[in-house]
Amino acid sequence: MALLEIKNLHARIDDNEILKGLNLTVNAGEVHAIMGPNGSGKSTLSYVLAGKPDYEVTAGEALLDGLDLLDMAPEERASAGLFLAFQYPIEIPGVATMTFLRTALNAQRKARGEEELSTPEFLRLVKEKAGHLGISQEMLRRGVNVGFSGGEKKRNEILQMTLLQPKVCILDETDSGLDIDALKVVSEGVNALRSPERGMVVITHYQRLLDHIVPDVVHVMHKGRIVRTGGKELAHELEASGYAGYGQDAA
Repeated sequence: MALLEIKNLHARIDDNEILKGLNLTVNAGEVHAIMGPNGSGKSTLSYVLAGKPDYEVTAGEALLDGLDLLDMAPEERASAGLFLAFQYPIEIPGVATMTFLRTALNAQRKARGEEELSTPEFLRLVKEKAGHLGISQEMLRRGVNVGFSGGEKKRNEILQMTLLQPKVCILDETDSGLDIDALKVVSEGVNALRSPERGMVVITHYQRLLDHIVPDVVHVMHKGRIVRTGGKELAHELEASGYAGYGQDAA
């Protein structure tokens, strides 16, 4: 069953067309990796799917479990089951992480017609999930990502993903700025979310992440399109040969 279907997607920011007819289908239970050189449109794809302002879709469609993503507001896309983990998670001073998590979770539950979690239920859930990711109670009391290291910010995003249980997870270069220990913790958190009912798209420059989050399918993106698709061995080939054959190197 296709969870994410992207057909002939064209998008631009200002007068610069970045996505130029992209096609991608992610079925339930699959993990897809998208690799490619700088400027190929990988992050733009994630922003367009999440509904970031300033990006204009000029043609094509994107469906999430059969629903028209492009016709939804960003918060509606989240409630429908889309989650984007950012390359550089932002800090939100003055908003405690626990408050942020509870507000996000209960807003989604309400949008889906589910009852909000009580405070004791929420606290038990967060304590259990945070412990698996090495997130301390002290971190949860701090402002969202304020003073967090790169690894802590990424673990906080995996905690959000764990609580929200999205249908499709998009990880935009989630390995950026992580040392090997943090990479292992984050990857274990992602792998714990692999499910026959969930799809994932892992965007990365480098094969090292894919040693920990092993994809079912690997795509090469270049100049706004997917130009090659293969199995996990394609990532090893790209690691050996680089992106020179696609016009530039990943810097």
